[in-house]
Amino acid sequence: MAERYDKVAITLHWVVAALVLCQISLGWWMLDLPKSPPGLRAGWFNVHKSIGLTIGLLVLFRLAWRIGHPPPPLPESMPRWQARAARASHFLLYAALIAQPLVGYLGSSFTPYPIKYFGLVLPYWGWDAPALKELCSAVHFGLACLITVLVAIHIAAALKHLLVNRDGVFQRMLPHLILVMGLFFWLQRTPRPRPTRRPRPNCPPSR
Repeated sequence: MAERYDKVAITLHWVVAALVLCQISLGWWMLDLPKSPPGLRAGWFNVHKSIGLTIGLLVLFRLAWRIGHPPPPLPESMPRWQARAARASHFLLYAALIAQPLVGYLGSSFTPYPIKYFGLVLPYWGWDAPALKELCSAVHFGLACLITVLVAIHIAAALKHLLVNRDGVFQRMLPHLILVMGLFFWLQRTPRPRPTRRPRPNCPPSR
């Protein structure tokens, strides 16, 4: 089995990671958006919904890809409880990233406003139900808090493998370009031995 993830898995990982970090920042920032002028808050909410649906689709595609392309094994030096914790946190993160856009879509379906995916109006099958909308909003907020905590744990664990354990787990998901650039800068910072100069022979003074 390969020691690194394949290029498709690495690309999906970093694209989803960038979108999730953007989505978390955007989601918390939108809570303080005023409802006036009209259209400003709705526009950002539609962007938020579009990014969320994109994340859900990408996560589903990554899970399908993972079935046919198993991840590399964890190092044997990793304690069993850490391996189980890593699998559990990954499972929770995948589940939350799939459930979150579904709950958001359901909540938007219980309002009189259209659901837009980057400007494209999606099918509207729900009805105006404020109580169901509030329920979905509460679940959505709880999932947002869970995803924020899981992402923080994931980043902390990755940095621990990179800086403390140094067991190669972090490098398995690192793109080759970043590895090459890191090696280049490391070589540039490595002090190079200076060439030693041979002493000049003492020549007798000329008369």
